[in-house]
Amino acid sequence: MIIETPSRLHLTLLDLNGIYGRIDGGVGITLKNPCLKLEAELAHNGVEVGFSKSCQLIDGLIEDYTAKIESSTLKIKNALNIEGGFKFTVESAFPPHSGLGSGTQLSLAAAKLISTMNDQDLTALDLAKIVGRGGTSGIGVESFENGGFIIDGGHKSSQKQGFFPSSASCATPPPIIARYDFPEDWKIILVIPDVERGVSGAKEIDAFQTYCPIPLKEVEKLSHLMLMKLMPSVLEFDLDTFGEAVNKIQTIGFKRIENKLQNPYIAQIMNKLRAAGAAGVGMSSFGPTIFAVTDTNEQNIVDAANDALKNVGGEIISTSAQNNGAKLLD
Repeated sequence: MIIETPSRLHLTLLDLNGIYGRIDGGVGITLKNPCLKLEAELAHNGVEVGFSKSCQLIDGLIEDYTAKIESSTLKIKNALNIEGGFKFTVESAFPPHSGLGSGTQLSLAAAKLISTMNDQDLTALDLAKIVGRGGTSGIGVESFENGGFIIDGGHKSSQKQGFFPSSASCATPPPIIARYDFPEDWKIILVIPDVERGVSGAKEIDAFQTYCPIPLKEVEKLSHLMLMKLMPSVLEFDLDTFGEAVNKIQTIGFKRIENKLQNPYIAQIMNKLRAAGAAGVGMSSFGPTIFAVTDTNEQNIVDAANDALKNVGGEIISTSAQNNGAKLLD
């Protein structure tokens, strides 16, 4: 059995102040590419993980993917009292710790394959609770389930006591408070520079502990921007307004901190993409993936991205939104 999952952009966390009794909250867009394709077969015992030749070229992927598949397999087997082993083959993948949500997609994909092969029809939310994903943002879980443009409502302070990334949070996935189809004719150009893979692990935990709580005025400004500019622009197919909102997000709240902690090349590349005519340019999660949104001048932005990557190298992917979730292919 094979499953194909999307990737996702995480535009920003909404509230890392918590004065109103909730923290986190996230905004994201589901992407058609890059995608993850994972195959599972029954085996006598244990967990075996293999990779296609193309996947082996991605730096750090084998160790990271193997660990997540093994962990998810153990958790779903224990939760559903499943015996026997499984052999997995990663047919296509995208880089870990790049801001595209590979950890959630991979963990849910492995769990979905195992549960389906054992005649258990579980939702992405059910699976996420079992494998321990969605502790900060619900964007990845909802992308797996339904795709689209997504906003989640964060966690009650009684459920999550403190500011932590998903890797250090035991909270269950937050509720989805808005989900819309995202305009598929808007082109999204991803630029993944060959620099340090964002901020992860202990560094990510330290960032949350050092810079939170975010000042209330910034949270209120960001929430206002979301409600009265970003969300309506998606519903009205207003690319210019959407782009203005994305650009503004980079300077407010925790996204301002995420950008501050990046290699200087990130800001330089973002400025070049805006100068090339992108309506909006942002960084996904803790990076290093940068995204540019446009509708008419895709080649100009790709050319600018190629020029910007001359000194550091990297990858450019032209994609668009995906308004459906993961697909079982066999």
